[in-house]
Amino acid sequence: MTEPKETNGEFESVLAYLKESRGFDFTGYKRSSLMRRVRRRMSQIGIEGYNEYIDQLQVNSEEFVALFNTILINVTGFFRDPEAWEYLRDHVVPALLAERSPEEPIRVWSAGCAGGQEAYSLAMLFADAIGVDAFRQRVKIYATDVDDEALTQARHAAYTPAEVDGLSESQLEQYFELQGSRYCFRKDLRRSVIFGRNDLVQDAPISRIDLLVCRNTLMYFNAETQTKILERFHFALALKGLLFLGKAEMLLSHARIFEPLDLKRRVFRKAVNAPVSYNHFVSPGFPQRRTHDIAGLDELREHAFSASPVAQIVVTEDEVTALVNAQAEVAFGLSERDIGRPLRDLDVSYRPVALRAYVEQARMERRSLRIKDVEWRRAGETVWYEVHVNPLLGKEKKLLGVSVVFHDVSWARQLLTELEHTNRQLESAYEELQSTNEELETTNEELQSTVEELETTNEELQSTNEELETMNEELQSTNDELQTINDALRERSLDLDEVNEFLESVLTSIRAGIVVVDREMRVKAWNRGAEDLWGVRREEAEGTHLLNLDIGLPLTELRPAVRDALADAGYHTELLLDAINRRGRATSVRLHCGALRGADGESQGALLMMEEGQPPGPSR
Repeated sequence: MTEPKETNGEFESVLAYLKESRGFDFTGYKRSSLMRRVRRRMSQIGIEGYNEYIDQLQVNSEEFVALFNTILINVTGFFRDPEAWEYLRDHVVPALLAERSPEEPIRVWSAGCAGGQEAYSLAMLFADAIGVDAFRQRVKIYATDVDDEALTQARHAAYTPAEVDGLSESQLEQYFELQGSRYCFRKDLRRSVIFGRNDLVQDAPISRIDLLVCRNTLMYFNAETQTKILERFHFALALKGLLFLGKAEMLLSHARIFEPLDLKRRVFRKAVNAPVSYNHFVSPGFPQRRTHDIAGLDELREHAFSASPVAQIVVTEDEVTALVNAQAEVAFGLSERDIGRPLRDLDVSYRPVALRAYVEQARMERRSLRIKDVEWRRAGETVWYEVHVNPLLGKEKKLLGVSVVFHDVSWARQLLTELEHTNRQLESAYEELQSTNEELETTNEELQSTVEELETTNEELQSTNEELETMNEELQSTNDELQTINDALRERSLDLDEVNEFLESVLTSIRAGIVVVDREMRVKAWNRGAEDLWGVRREEAEGTHLLNLDIGLPLTELRPAVRDALADAGYHTELLLDAINRRGRATSVRLHCGALRGADGESQGALLMMEEGQPPGPSR
């Protein structure tokens, strides 16, 4: 099912944003697979629309890395597709070596190298074929990719046991060193493998390549882009150069520029006299200036070139070092012995910057290039260069060579650094001054507020003082009143004591037993007559439930009479009960039971008066 036109337009906006913001041009990739991978990444982070995903890319720089890893895939391994690599070892490499002299250099290009396994597989292949020493002297392997993260991994050349699982024990022992838990490719052979970033669609190809390996990369591009890349590959290959593709890639429609050497293993040879145009990566150079015939001009040019205040190197069309001035000799340790040597054999070809790719680009595009912010550390100091790579054109715009000029911009860099540092200090000082000013304003406001609060507090304290004085007067008055009440209560207490003594003398004077109970039938009064009659002291009886006292009265006849007295304020009854007195003898007790009326006329308890009479006899 195809995406709607509006969605396709939004997807093209994503590709345009990637090209403008990061310089990655994916417009040549197959839309179906490209769109499928972008949608996969969007679903992983929960985003539905392409415009929303562009917003995510703008605010999250790490999302670029995740998206590129999803798009580029970077699936690789050592000697991937063993059958094809065996054919390369047994037939292609021996034939390539037979066509060249024993001293002739061999140039190999691994395009789309990913994590470097393919490049190091090529290194092992050639080292096995010609020996390690000859490999270091003759073979250069250029490994390129658009993924900077993959290139970093490839330069480290450190692989896990799972990543080297397909290699034999002899290969691991001969070409790898075990460091911790990782297998690292030999350093002396690693120097022959040069890694660099190269976009097959936009960047210039590497030239004079004997074997170009680009496996399972073309299949991601559309037909038009594949044609452009294959034309660049044709230009990059030397005479009788070989192209090694992946098993999913065919060149049936490009037979005019490549001839199949083994179609099953995807090995092709560069077709001779192929009608290919390279206008899309060749640009016109600069016009030459004519000079007058002046005596000693060559010597004058030589001294002027040598005395130039900037380091300069000139190479021929074949990248052979032709001229080196005095500044270049001092800066990069060159000498007259290096003149005539290939640029690739000099340290300056990759330090302080990988020059060869820029020299190739200047040669092919016939235009000047400028490389900024090149850092070079030497003798404990850091030097910054701006490198200019200029094609040198002769008559009829024929390429004579390339000039490389190293402009020392350390002073400008230092001034710029100092200026940035000063600006940061000024900004920091201004922010501190602004902050101090704000703090002073805040402090002033707080002081003003504190003064107002103190004035308010003073007024409140004055008012509180007045209130306290008023309260003090009121308390004094209340104290006087309490003293008066206390005196009255004391007098009343004396009166109550007299009443109590009077009541006590009355109860004591009555010889009959007197018992007073409250509404809960608890004993409130117990006179001496009751003590003599029942043998229970006053202290034991008062507060105890009447029916819980151990006396000789029959409870079954006593309980109804007391309850009736508690219920009826006008109740009074007289009973003659058989009982046991305190001496344990049977006796007859005359009981008068009546209600104890309160001021409200209600029964507040019961009053019992008991007199011991004749011994019990027949009831009447």
